[in-house]
Amino acid sequence: MNILVTGSSGQLGSELKVLSKGSVSHKFFFSVYHDLDITAHDCVYSFCRDHAIDVIVNCAAYTAVDKAESDVRNAFLVNSAGPAVLAECARKINALLIHFSTGYVFDGHSSTPYCEIDPASPISVYGKSKWEGEERIREIAPSYLIIRTSWLYSVYGNNFVKTMIRLGAEREQLNVVFDQIATPTHAADLAQAIISILELYEPDCLYQETYHYTNEGACSWYDVAAAIMEIAKLPCKVIPVETAHYPRPALRPNYSVLNNSAIERDWGLEFPDWKTSLTKMLKTHLP
Repeated sequence: MNILVTGSSGQLGSELKVLSKGSVSHKFFFSVYHDLDITAHDCVYSFCRDHAIDVIVNCAAYTAVDKAESDVRNAFLVNSAGPAVLAECARKINALLIHFSTGYVFDGHSSTPYCEIDPASPISVYGKSKWEGEERIREIAPSYLIIRTSWLYSVYGNNFVKTMIRLGAEREQLNVVFDQIATPTHAADLAQAIISILELYEPDCLYQETYHYTNEGACSWYDVAAAIMEIAKLPCKVIPVETAHYPRPALRPNYSVLNNSAIERDWGLEFPDWKTSLTKMLKTHLP
């Protein structure tokens, strides 16, 4: 198959690029914004047609949660209008569209892991833009997989884990919120899940599914930061604080743990424990 990966310079796209080097059955095309603007229909369609694309994997996203509150137009342009363009192009060339969304489409009022059929009620511009992107794909694309994930991190790009490593080496103490609960997800694990799905994908079938994929378990940002200091052997002390004491422009759901059972049932995927994957990433890439 010919597979287009958009947003390939980000965390997930970069991990897919690494894994694609071992593929002998697929040809991957990796694009970034300057090469292929996902909001430009004619450019995307021409590229997909000329390269006989069979699957579009959309890793492009506006992920600056706080900035989105004041940059509403661009957040919706990338997270909603862009996926709509990709869905329309996928329809025209009869391709599968794999798109990634977020647990921030939920309001966080649940006390049990969210299932795919639970009603969305985003409380931030970022969450609303991602939810609208999901809905536009469902309206337009004949064959799609929407995969929600949470708290993505990687050795590539900017993320909470890399920030904590840097600050932990610079400071004696850090305040980190303890009342936001979800699951950190190693982008390398999600990328491997996508490769597994591509191997099982049947081009003659239509897929219209929304799934959740995260690492296993649940924790707070404080738990993650404390684990980082422990694994990296940094002397920085992590102090738990309430979200109310650390105001941000965008509201976050207090609880956004996702239930992975549907994608496990349909695709036979495995979900490493969050701390196991974090340890592996840190031990592999720490100097």
